[in-house]
Amino acid sequence: MAHLLMVESWVGAMSRLLPRAIREAGHEFTFLTRDLHHYLRAAPEGTAHPLLGARHVLTADTNTPDTLLPYIEQLQPVLGFDGVLTSCDYYLPTAARIADRLRLPGPAPTAVEHACRKDTTRQLLAAAGLPGPRFARCADRSEAAAAAASIGYPLVLKPVDLCAGMFVRRIDDEAELVSACRALDDFPVNARGQRRTPVFLLEELLHGPEVSVETVTFEGRTQVVGVTDKSVGGAPAFIETGHMFPAALPAQDAAAAGETACRALAALGLDGVVAHTEIKLTPDGPRLVEVNPRPAGNRITELIRHVGGIDLAAAAVDLALGRRPDLRTRETGLSSAAIGFLVPRTTGVLAAIEGDDLVRQAPDLLELHLAAPGHTVKEAGSNNAYLGHVMAGDADGPGARQRVEALLSGLRPRVVTP
Repeated sequence: MAHLLMVESWVGAMSRLLPRAIREAGHEFTFLTRDLHHYLRAAPEGTAHPLLGARHVLTADTNTPDTLLPYIEQLQPVLGFDGVLTSCDYYLPTAARIADRLRLPGPAPTAVEHACRKDTTRQLLAAAGLPGPRFARCADRSEAAAAAASIGYPLVLKPVDLCAGMFVRRIDDEAELVSACRALDDFPVNARGQRRTPVFLLEELLHGPEVSVETVTFEGRTQVVGVTDKSVGGAPAFIETGHMFPAALPAQDAAAAGETACRALAALGLDGVVAHTEIKLTPDGPRLVEVNPRPAGNRITELIRHVGGIDLAAAAVDLALGRRPDLRTRETGLSSAAIGFLVPRTTGVLAAIEGDDLVRQAPDLLELHLAAPGHTVKEAGSNNAYLGHVMAGDADGPGARQRVEALLSGLRPRVVTP
């Protein structure tokens, strides 16, 4: 039995999937957080959050690594951590630094820091010769105006240090650029209380379908587990509305996407990681969107487990312990699995989601999760505003996405204005 230190977590799927993977492997974990109530609020009423299954729950300022690292170092002789991990992007560099400080397995802290900064990622990949969009790193509106004139509209504006598509916007003219910059200026601190880096990227808008490549890198070798497709809506935002695994792509496109992801991971120096690399399949070939040195979110890991039996949450646990993950595929009876998200179209308070009784009876349904009545419905500007999801599978081919879309169409959210 090993003892892992989990440094913060997302409050969504991975806050349940990682504890499950740790428990099923026969290990235990200590959970370290600056605000336990951040997670308790996400648990359904009357239930215990899976993170409370930790051997210990410790409270410390996880946003200040310079004081956190000596604190963890003092705990190590007493608690005996064998590995360090997190699922939350905002704490990936911190987890890597703790593992390095304790001389435990893990990716190089510098590599993780570079991957978690979209501007640094762009610069390093360009220097390594990976083709990508034209881009500029901007510190203010005047720099943005000059960059926009040079690159040309339409553009994509991206904060360099936010996640889940927050404040990522398509920009078609100067007025939209000013508005997007102003909105970002009004968000100086992220949801975890960390002060943001006041810079952003402007990038050439790439055209073509978007996919993600799910990989595992161990001892310098990267294995492509598969390619997941993505549907996007909510313009001018880029909201993920669904995914299917495996992506319904020609073999050469899937191979090209996988090769691009492997080159990007190598250029960043990432090793000992499960990674989720987003790529646009443009008419000129694959172009990298971003590299995420952690398992995919939005339950993509579960799509993969349903289809091929590979558990990427368990792989992340193995890597944190310096062990080679089991990436052998298994027969599951499914050829494809897909998830679709219920994206709100108005704001207010959720009165009900009608039609769920019929969806629950669907023979190919894998998961149905819906927000409860009374839920506050916010404007969908990122991947943080879903009202729920539907997951379904197809035993005979790539029909899972079509089935999910049919099931989603039967759900009717009823939102009232207070």
